[in-house]
Amino acid sequence: MSSNIMTNTGSNTTVSPGGLPSRRNTEMAMLIFAVLIPVFAYANVGLAKDGALPAGMLGYGLGLGLLAGVAHIVVRRWAPYADPLMLPIATLLNGLGLVLIWRLDQEPSITTDQTGGAAAPSQLMWSTLAVALFAGVLVFLKDHRVLQRYTYISMATALILLALPIFFPAKNGAKIWITIPGVGSLQPGEFAKIILAVFFAGYLMVKRDALALASRRFMGLYLPRGRDLGPIIAIWALSLMILVFETDLGTSLLFFGLFVVMLYVATERTSWIVFGLTLSVVGAVAVASFEPHVQSRVQDWLDPMQAFKDGSEQPAQALWAFGSGGVLGSGLGQGFSRLIGFAAKSDYIFGTVGEELGLTGTMAILLMYGLLIERGIRTSLAARDPFGKLLSVGLSSALGLQVFIVAGGVMGLIPLTGMTLPFMAQGGSSVVANWALVAILLKISDTARRPAPAPAPSPDAEMTQVVRP
Repeated sequence: MSSNIMTNTGSNTTVSPGGLPSRRNTEMAMLIFAVLIPVFAYANVGLAKDGALPAGMLGYGLGLGLLAGVAHIVVRRWAPYADPLMLPIATLLNGLGLVLIWRLDQEPSITTDQTGGAAAPSQLMWSTLAVALFAGVLVFLKDHRVLQRYTYISMATALILLALPIFFPAKNGAKIWITIPGVGSLQPGEFAKIILAVFFAGYLMVKRDALALASRRFMGLYLPRGRDLGPIIAIWALSLMILVFETDLGTSLLFFGLFVVMLYVATERTSWIVFGLTLSVVGAVAVASFEPHVQSRVQDWLDPMQAFKDGSEQPAQALWAFGSGGVLGSGLGQGFSRLIGFAAKSDYIFGTVGEELGLTGTMAILLMYGLLIERGIRTSLAARDPFGKLLSVGLSSALGLQVFIVAGGVMGLIPLTGMTLPFMAQGGSSVVANWALVAILLKISDTARRPAPAPAPSPDAEMTQVVRP
């Protein structure tokens, strides 16, 4: 096989000019299943609710297939060596999320009087915009290392995004949204997590040696010099102050967890985990001691049955949804997760998964998230530059922490927060930001798996080859 042409060696393996498989045909085959599974789920809901196939099933399937096809073509052209699993997993999760939102739209009790209308068409529009941004990132971000130039600009931008909701009215007790006329409500924190990962990656790449080589020891913890640690503590403190005003503990936990994970990866010091957890607990207790909204969330978590008696029914209804789902679930369209109320499509959509897909479906969804995160960590291990390693592990950690915070809150492991389950829950800013996150991971993966250019032959070697008899 010649090394300077593209050849197909089978049904699912494309060989690159350097002789390494690009796996784009494998990605395309998995994308077909990632589109067909939500389409069959859509049909299942229609048969369960009305005894007939939904009228919009064909349009939904063609629309989701078109989005997946466009994303695949862009990856094939601008990131040919990228990981073949990330795009199909993101497509599958997004498609199932659209099905679940449409399924909940069929319940009048949570469609008209609470949320103001059907949410599935709006979510599909946001998903289209998200794939467009995904394609834009892959096309215009020629090299992920360019982001390192904007380390401190990223810090300032992230702080501005986190501060914006303070100037808008609170919704459901938290100030994490901004309202744009003609667009609706957006959560700037969804984009801030990506920008903060860029800042932490750029700063820690430069300062990791100084942070790893401690200059003092305090209560068993090795601490670096203050001038090296100062900027990171400053960004954490300012973020925490803003989030205190916004009364959203979940976003605070996400950002600080991201800070601790990336600091540990950069320095390889276990003491940072202890240090970070201590600061996290102290901050959470301090906020809960004087903020009524956070106190109510904690009380609802500790005693959801009492909260149900007091009028806060959602935590208990979510637990009952998981309990009634059993091992195999009640079936799509046949559950009663509508009883959760107005947040069934957003904060509590995982409750619908637990009831209608059961333990089996819940574990399958969590495994999909776990596999997506694992591919991000694998990209970090394969990256050839320190900035790419830190950025990919930061983005993967942000995604993993968000899944844990949301799923853990709905299942009663931790207090519930106002965050959304990536790709699945109703929320335009969430789906757009997470598609952009996957695009950056694919760009880093493409650089890591791209074959190194062959060294040019030396003139002496050419001369020897010519004069040899």
